[in-house]
Amino acid sequence: MVVFKKIAFLSFSVLFINSSSAQGIGKKLKINPFRYEIEKNLAGNNGAVVCAHPLAAQVGVDILRQGGNAIDAAIATQLVLAVVYPGAGNIGGGGFMVARMSDGKTIALDFRETAPAAATEDMYINKKTGKANANLSQNGHLAAGVPGTVAGIFASMKYAKLPFKTLIQPAIDIAEKGFVLSEREANNLDSTKKAFDRNNTTLPVFIKKKGWWKAGDTLIQKDLANTLKRIRDQGAKGFYEGETAKLIVNEMERGAGIITLNDLKNYKAKERVAIAFDYKGYQIITMPPPSSGGILIDQMLKMLEQRPLAAYGFLTAKSVQLITEVERRAYADRAEHLGDPDFYKVPIKGMVNPTYLTDRMADYDSTKASKSSDVKAGMIKESEQTTHMSIIDKDGNCVSLTTTLNGSYGSKTVVGGAGFLLNNEMDDFSAQAGVPNMYGAIGGVANAIAPGKRMLSSMSPTIVLKDGKPFMVVGTPGGTTIITSVLQSIIDVVDYGMNAKDAVNKPKFHHQWQPDEIYVENDFPQDVRQQLQAMGYKIVERGAWSRTEMIKVIGGKKFEAAADTRGDDSVAGY
Repeated sequence: MVVFKKIAFLSFSVLFINSSSAQGIGKKLKINPFRYEIEKNLAGNNGAVVCAHPLAAQVGVDILRQGGNAIDAAIATQLVLAVVYPGAGNIGGGGFMVARMSDGKTIALDFRETAPAAATEDMYINKKTGKANANLSQNGHLAAGVPGTVAGIFASMKYAKLPFKTLIQPAIDIAEKGFVLSEREANNLDSTKKAFDRNNTTLPVFIKKKGWWKAGDTLIQKDLANTLKRIRDQGAKGFYEGETAKLIVNEMERGAGIITLNDLKNYKAKERVAIAFDYKGYQIITMPPPSSGGILIDQMLKMLEQRPLAAYGFLTAKSVQLITEVERRAYADRAEHLGDPDFYKVPIKGMVNPTYLTDRMADYDSTKASKSSDVKAGMIKESEQTTHMSIIDKDGNCVSLTTTLNGSYGSKTVVGGAGFLLNNEMDDFSAQAGVPNMYGAIGGVANAIAPGKRMLSSMSPTIVLKDGKPFMVVGTPGGTTIITSVLQSIIDVVDYGMNAKDAVNKPKFHHQWQPDEIYVENDFPQDVRQQLQAMGYKIVERGAWSRTEMIKVIGGKKFEAAADTRGDDSVAGY
């Protein structure tokens, strides 16, 4: 008998199974692929995982209970998300991890996808029209960059405590036995059916053979389970070489893609030097380029630091107008100056120089809107589908990790016989100077396509310290809105004194220079909209875009964790 229980937005059937994944440490993890309750808020003092799916959060906390640290939990959570959250969780994409260990070590791990060796700067430009073809960069085989997620997982293993086989087994079990779909998940798969049909050379498991998906259906992914088993048994080579690599290349050949065996074999994750700076007595640790998020957050907080945001008030016309103008100037710099630092000299020091930032705000007028056409990138001289997890363990190790396929379900292309989706990250390059990508972001030479290059990203995994101790772990999906959502979450806590629940769930707004519009969520105050319009701003209402995951540490030991109510996100802890 199947029993359904209404929890928050979802219904799930109930069944219990046990996994043998923890045999190496003498205990079994309790994994319930048909039962998982959404928890939006949690207080505790041992450990917590906040992520996009309750089952992944449960597995992450089980790993913590079994003696794993925050890195172990991040690896296991990430792998489960690749199974239960196919719209963004992945092994066919990439991402960034920022971690701060209890001994004070800071880690910034870059496992962003790269352009294949055969990629060219003009590969998406129609030779007859001279214009970029967005369909090629966003859908199908040619849209995929060389995946980095699996390499990132193994690069982070040197900071883990438990055997890798322990960390991956829950994902294998769930892929093999299946998990129950929520109504939201069923609808998402059904709404993408035509795109799946159009962009695949073999029938993917995400297309139901008869009828439509509905809440309560079980999604079983045997091919993905077998791929995960090869990774379990062979390590990174089980993905980048051997059978899985052949399946990827065969898929490329059937669909006119360009990723080769050499592209896969040569991929490497990279450790970078994290961006670290102070804001009003707090220390911010965040991701450097090829993320644009860290440096823009640094810029924007520095432009705001000397202004009395708390006195202006939360979501008042005065505070929103100031933050909007700061966002406008930062995103103009993003378009001009940011790209892969291995290919382009990114002027990081110049972009956050106090004198430069003072000059950027010199023409700020608190009574009216600037025009983006008048706001250019500064002159510097010097020598939407993504998923995030925030994790803390009992020893104070913190992980902020964002991973992505780019668009929802990436390129909509599943590797035949391997069961996983490929990303469409090539669209995050500047396919043509001045032409926006799928998120409206504009770029130029700094982010032009080149073989082996990593495309610019907005992912902004961030950790905040107070007096050298963990204070906040935060991040979100959302394309170009990631940066402003993380910015506003930090401000909400530091300047407005909010708890984690309110900082995550209060209305967000967004401006990215071009288009010259303020995006607001539907619950954004009407009176503030009217006041901003009177100043000359164009207000555009959009559906919810942020799915922020936050852990706030209180008094050095206790924490409050909050999962965004905009999605099926969940928190687990103990």
